[in-house]
Amino acid sequence: MPAEESPADWPRMLRAAAAGHGLHAVYQPIIDVARGVGVGYEALTRFVGYPVRSPEPWFAAAHEHGLSAELQAAALRAAFAHRASLPPNCFLTVNVGPEVLDAGVVRAVWREQGDLRGVIVELPEHVVIDDWRALEPDLNRLRSAGALLAVDDAGSGYAGLTRLLALRPAMIKLDRALIVDIDHDEAKRALVEMVGTFAGRIDAWLLAEGIERAGELTTLADLGVPLAQGYFLGRPAAPWAAVEFEAARTLGTRARISAAAGSGAGDTLRRHLDHPPVVTDAAMAAAAFDDAAVDLVVLCDDQQRPIATLDDRSAPVPVVTPGMRINVDSPVAEAALRAITRTDWAQPLLCTDNAGRYVGVVRIPRLIHAVSTAADQVTP
Repeated sequence: MPAEESPADWPRMLRAAAAGHGLHAVYQPIIDVARGVGVGYEALTRFVGYPVRSPEPWFAAAHEHGLSAELQAAALRAAFAHRASLPPNCFLTVNVGPEVLDAGVVRAVWREQGDLRGVIVELPEHVVIDDWRALEPDLNRLRSAGALLAVDDAGSGYAGLTRLLALRPAMIKLDRALIVDIDHDEAKRALVEMVGTFAGRIDAWLLAEGIERAGELTTLADLGVPLAQGYFLGRPAAPWAAVEFEAARTLGTRARISAAAGSGAGDTLRRHLDHPPVVTDAAMAAAAFDDAAVDLVVLCDDQQRPIATLDDRSAPVPVVTPGMRINVDSPVAEAALRAITRTDWAQPLLCTDNAGRYVGVVRIPRLIHAVSTAADQVTP
């Protein structure tokens, strides 16, 4: 009987792996498509010294034997083992099933880590959850600790759109089935464009994973997908692998061709920046508001990433309003389309560089003026 099917071995092996024996993490690069550089890594679990090496049978067996939470907690600890040496301005993504979020052993891992800024928690789409509201306490704890949420394998299940609406993730990872041979499939390109539009409307990053060929990568770049992952870009490895040379060359060549085709790609947010005072603690805003000319303060974390705006000088405690973060080189028309989909669409846009660091704000009146001016220029 193959090892994967041996019921006698699984309980022993699962208990050993859950205790950390023979379990470790490797890290696959995530690439900024526009710049061709690494901006993050996904932690993936590996098993050494066992007759079963593939992760999928392990997690399936853990579910069958009632040890899913224990094994996933051990995998998370292995993923975080090298977190302290993560390169600057890079994020780390970790996988956890939503069905174990409320388990004590999983909650303990988050407590051990404390500050989760720079961590993205991926929730796979194929796990069926009847009531996402029951997970809100644990999801809110993760958000409060600074973590962002991602939906993994988006597009692989019927309930995907409902989950995206319920979670409003910061990242949407496209299922590999949508990526394979996308350069030869018009329907797949149309579907990725649709998901990309949705991601932009909810202020989420879109990531294409499973890229194995240059044709797939260039097609996704042409579609405007900002983040990419796959063997063509970099295989799972010890910390912290660089981008594969051929992938970097492919993206560099494409960037030069795009630049040569013409620099008139349109007006971007960079031309319309305003620079209100910046604080790293909301309590510091009162001092900034002592200047009568100040009507807005930006709250950033200690890594220069924008968190929110504060805009009420009369309140004893300044009113904190989460802002929409957007790349400073985004076209003004695209930014305006995203801005009007927000509940509080009049709040200024928090502009960041490619590493997510704050560079300024664009106020909505100025954005409207930029859009209307551009429209006047093309009116016959």
